Amino acid sequence: MHRLSKTALYKKTIALVVCLCFGTMVFVPSALAAESAPTILEPVASGITVLSNEKAMIDASNAKDGYIMAAYKQAVDKKLKLRITGPDKTVYTYNLNQEGKYETFPLSGGEGTYSIVVYENISGNKYATAYSTTLTVMITDAYAPYLRANQYVNYQADSEVVKKAAELVQDKTTALEKIAAVYKYTITTLTYDQEKAKTVQTGYLPDVDKVLAEQKGICFDYAAVMTAMLRSQGIPTRLVVGYAGEVYHAWINTFIPEKGWVEGMIYFDGETWKLMDPTFASSAKQSKQMMEYIGNGNNYTAKYLY
Repeated sequence: MHRLSKTALYKKTIALVVCLCFGTMVFVPSALAAESAPTILEPVASGITVLSNEKAMIDASNAKDGYIMAAYKQAVDKKLKLRITGPDKTVYTYNLNQEGKYETFPLSGGEGTYSIVVYENISGNKYATAYSTTLTVMITDAYAPYLRANQYVNYQADSEVVKKAAELVQDKTTALEKIAAVYKYTITTLTYDQEKAKTVQTGYLPDVDKVLAEQKGICFDYAAVMTAMLRSQGIPTRLVVGYAGEVYHAWINTFIPEKGWVEGMIYFDGETWKLMDPTFASSAKQSKQMMEYIGNGNNYTAKYLY
């Protein structure tokens, strides 16, 4: 299992938070230097701590790093779901694959006791409990869940999105330069897929390499691609799903050592932090009314963190 260095990694990390589907780059100036190319931290089902019954299994060997891996024990032709309720009482419901393969899920509620339930479809919209357990977690690195892949931000060390991120930042010397390079590439290469936005189904998961290859996607895709790229470069990044007003939306938050986790797209005007959402700013051609709306952080409500 790969280990992060201690706080040294973060003392030289600067972050920018992005909520995007397309837009104009704004960024936080910084002279902080980035560390050398980080090791890709891949989730592992170590098999040391496995909670299971005859139907499903939960590998909690690396729960201290803020994730579990779950799977049904065999391939089946029925819908499966995983429900994780954390100490913060937020309920996360996921679809499990039907191939009996492990998938990674973050423990987004931090330290404490989690309820984990696997459900199997019995008919129509009815589900029965296949396996249920509780898990008490002591997370040793609060940033660890946001430096690894999971079901929503799914990539491996050899993924195209990781290779592209490394290519984009190869001549960059600071974290801010890396963030700017990834952002610029994303918004100038990808186009917003209006048709996909109209027809996307509940339970949709971004395929970041496919999005990169097709060079188009919806807001969820943009956020997943950027999150994967930034995590692969050692920058703690959260993919957030929530509401911008009454619109269901996806954006990303990244960690700034001096400020902690900052919500929404931000930049520093020399005196204060300002919030910006280029998704709306671009489509509204930066009208005064829209700029006032997106500049108010109260208009953004985070619901889930991945």
